[in-house]
Amino acid sequence: MDLTTSGSASVLKPAAALTDSTGTAPAGESAPPTLPESPLVTIEPGRATGLGSMRDLWHYRELLYFLVWRDLKVRYKQTALGVAWVVMQPLLTTFVFSVFLGLLVRVPSDDVPYPVFVFAAMLPWTFFSGAVATSGNSLVGSSHLITKVYFPRVIIPMAAVGGRLVDFLVSFVVMALLLAFYRIAPTWNLLMLPPLILLLTLLALAVGMWASASNVRYRDVAAILPVLVQLWMFASPVVYSLKMVPERWRALYSLNPLVGVIAGFRSAVLGHAFDWGALAFSAAVTLGLLAFAALTFRRMEKHFADLV
Repeated sequence: MDLTTSGSASVLKPAAALTDSTGTAPAGESAPPTLPESPLVTIEPGRATGLGSMRDLWHYRELLYFLVWRDLKVRYKQTALGVAWVVMQPLLTTFVFSVFLGLLVRVPSDDVPYPVFVFAAMLPWTFFSGAVATSGNSLVGSSHLITKVYFPRVIIPMAAVGGRLVDFLVSFVVMALLLAFYRIAPTWNLLMLPPLILLLTLLALAVGMWASASNVRYRDVAAILPVLVQLWMFASPVVYSLKMVPERWRALYSLNPLVGVIAGFRSAVLGHAFDWGALAFSAAVTLGLLAFAALTFRRMEKHFADLV
């Protein structure tokens, strides 16, 4: 329809009158606009990699902070013990293993009390397992954000890992108390803790990114992930020493990136010698997994809003 004015009256003219029988507009008159067959602008994640992706993450750093803070508040809201739950899980697990493996089975503990031996490994393991479980379900649990506004989706699993990292740092207070109780003096090996924490965080982020992206497309991941994580603990030197693994199987065993990290944590806390070979292998595998997870996440990111 076309709206024209004649004096003070408005007259509606059919749009068909604006074109002749050949489909062209009469002289002096323009044809009505037509809608394009395809969108003029498509909003989707860019293809930036490397510095471009880091620039996006830096731009949304405040969102990352608030998502971490939201995760912490939701987890401990209306809980009777509050932050005490951070240390309850590794403490109770350490107690159970100390009774059955330390007292009954007499598992070797590298000449240190078995509770300290296990707790030094339970700290990184509890952080890793909790970070993987939380970040693996983070995208599906944040569907209300993904479907409404665009931001780098990788921030969601990063926030899940960041929340568990805060819990991990709080648990070190209990580790210090155990060392003081058993009169184990700290050594210069503690200087290796920051690189080990960084390596463990990158490993948790790599597995969490891949699991969260896969969980959006295949919801079976949410069901099988806890089982795989539990089996992963027994395939890592958490309740036993790395020295118990036969030499002929040591190279194959070290394919598990947690082997070098957990053994390194135990050496840093207890003052033992580092297994630099296992630690270097864990670092190489972790960086490879992180690159693979980042590429997989980036490739699937544009479909999250449709599938979640």
